[in-house]
Amino acid sequence: MFNAEVFQNPYLPQGATEVNAIMTITTSSEGVTIAAPTNLRLFGIICDISGSMGGAKILAAKDAIVKIIELLPTDAAFFVVTGSSRAKLLVPLVNAVPENKLRAISQVKEISANGGTLMSTWLHTALSEFNKMPQAICQALLLTDGQNDLSDEQDLMRTLDASEGKFQCDCRGVGTDWRVSELQKIAARLLGTTDIIPSPDRIAEDFQEILTKAMGKTVSDVSLRLWTPMGARVLFCKQVSPEIVDVTSRAKVVSERIVEYPTGAWGNNDSRDYHFCIQINAGNIGDEMLAGRASLITQTNGQETKITEAKILATWTEDEARTAKIDRRVAHYTGQAELAQSIQEGLEARAQGNIEVATVKLGKAVKLAHESGNEATAKLLRSVVDVEDAAAGTVRIKRTVAKEDEMMLETRSTKTARIQK
Repeated sequence: MFNAEVFQNPYLPQGATEVNAIMTITTSSEGVTIAAPTNLRLFGIICDISGSMGGAKILAAKDAIVKIIELLPTDAAFFVVTGSSRAKLLVPLVNAVPENKLRAISQVKEISANGGTLMSTWLHTALSEFNKMPQAICQALLLTDGQNDLSDEQDLMRTLDASEGKFQCDCRGVGTDWRVSELQKIAARLLGTTDIIPSPDRIAEDFQEILTKAMGKTVSDVSLRLWTPMGARVLFCKQVSPEIVDVTSRAKVVSERIVEYPTGAWGNNDSRDYHFCIQINAGNIGDEMLAGRASLITQTNGQETKITEAKILATWTEDEARTAKIDRRVAHYTGQAELAQSIQEGLEARAQGNIEVATVKLGKAVKLAHESGNEATAKLLRSVVDVEDAAAGTVRIKRTVAKEDEMMLETRSTKTARIQK
């Protein structure tokens, strides 16, 4: 069952036109789910087998894929794509029954590493398999250890355009020779996650965690629909928890006043927060208006169902005590977005040798992480800077930083902490 709640300060001073609101959406196993759940689940494994994956990486990847195949429930379906300079459909789409699993495992054990890296071909091959089960909850896992060939950029963009909305994809980079921004671009378009697997011996554990979450999804094709009044404009829409994903550019226009944003698949006990910023026409003192109406929409066999809805309000007042107050959740997630930006700008400055700017930016990040209670990010920051005063944001850039630690901070900078109650 889905529940939605909006948190905001609806009171605006005279002349104000910007409304901010946080929408918290949660699911639970209690009650009746309005959106019909599906038992159709298709899991696609996409594994880099380029030459750089040789040795311990490919051995660990093969072992991890074998374990995933063994763990797949028999009512699911799966396929395996291996990729280098071209993609190979190693295991075509099959049901995860014992005999199919055994055949797939024997094929996986024969994998060897060789060739270059053209990720568009890998994703295109996976898309073809996902298209065979359009009603299923489709989840892919992509593992790589290197950077995509520059010649593949346009083909990759075209493939992502075609894949958007067809399947979700979690991306993992093993080692430190891959590019964080590259995998984040793929994962963001396909509503997945990106993370680093520092060493090959941790591949299996990470894979199994992804599989568990994927098999727990029960509702797919859910969109976040936002209605706004005449003359209003959506400045941005971002998922801000459990991590920051800007979906503003993903808006699908339904009508002149309605847009929809993709949310991906949902399972029981999911919880996500979204930040809306809406520009409206200014009202007079005492005016009240509906600044927006946010609802979850699902499509089942061509039938549209509204799952839940919440209102975003605006009231103009001369009461400065009311208008000066910022809602705790809006303030918290605004700070979390600022935290992620400070980390990314600080790491970029450090990479360019601008230590002064890096110190300021990463010091600000330490301060924001301290204030918001984001201990996970604070810990990652301490691997890159020596913290002298967290509350003040006083830090010193470490002279020597392990590449693994730097990439881990960059990769996980968008993961947010929930607001402390």
